[in-house]
Amino acid sequence: MRRKDVPQDQGLFGEWKEVSYAVDDDGRYILVPSAGWEPANIANHMAWESIEAEVDAVLAKVRAGALSPLAYHMARHQMDPGLLAGYAGLFRWQVRRHMKPAAFRRLSAKLAVRYAAIFRITPEELMKTPECDLSAGLPK
Repeated sequence: MRRKDVPQDQGLFGEWKEVSYAVDDDGRYILVPSAGWEPANIANHMAWESIEAEVDAVLAKVRAGALSPLAYHMARHQMDPGLLAGYAGLFRWQVRRHMKPAAFRRLSAKLAVRYAAIFRITPEELMKTPECDLSAGLPK
């Protein structure tokens, strides 16, 4: 695609731009900033709606007492037990166990700090979930 043909449809990024390759007037490939492209914007919007629905479902289970707050933070950061275990230096079964409320309540302070650092939150924030409705968007 030529440089002048790079789509500039308003996207999900707001003031941020994504970078696309385009051909300049000399026939060389160059990087060109793009505000977005309508089909990609629709697909990204649908993906974020799906992620928000998943986080809402996990949050409902946490509030019902079926899962620990760790499950909420994992869903919010799009992590599964294997990925979190790799970051935390634990076995997958240990993370799955910590997703159970009883085991999570007995979590050591050292491990709570390790999990919190991975999610870039405080250990106190790790122990709770937001009271807000996530249908308006994920909390920052």
